[in-house]
Amino acid sequence: MNNLCHEGVYKFGAKIISGHNRLRSASNKMKTIIAFLAILAVSLAASLDHLEPKHIPIIRQENEVSVDGNYRSSFETGNGIVIQEQGVQKNAGSQDAASEVHGSAEWQSPEGIPVVLKYVANEFGYQPEGNLLPTPPTDTNTPPPIPEAILRSLEWNAAHPEENEEYQRPKHQ
Repeated sequence: MNNLCHEGVYKFGAKIISGHNRLRSASNKMKTIIAFLAILAVSLAASLDHLEPKHIPIIRQENEVSVDGNYRSSFETGNGIVIQEQGVQKNAGSQDAASEVHGSAEWQSPEGIPVVLKYVANEFGYQPEGNLLPTPPTDTNTPPPIPEAILRSLEWNAAHPEENEEYQRPKHQ
């Protein structure tokens, strides 16, 4: 039986194998693997850049501590972060002695929004204020508006009480 179909191509069962095509296929696979590995190496090298720590200089730094326990501390960095804090002792040496701290922090968010946080910490707790902090509603006596879909549902239920009878609780006798 002759397995030769035409010059250089052999037929084995349902497969036709050509030595020339097999070498081309292996060459294409090798090129694909090399291209994939090159792209992988470039992407890994590019993604590691953000892991390197960036040197951000401290432009200004002040620290003062007094013998009575009061202090003042502040610093400013090269990327625009400004932190300030001041602590005082109130009624030192008495039964009502307490500490009070006033401070602020300012920076720019990744979206470019200036962030300002001010705070007081004293015997009444920590009280932050800031432009990005959530705030409570100003009028707590007025309930929020009822959504339109719920109002329509309540109106429909009131207009069709007979359809709600099977869901009502049984009356005790």
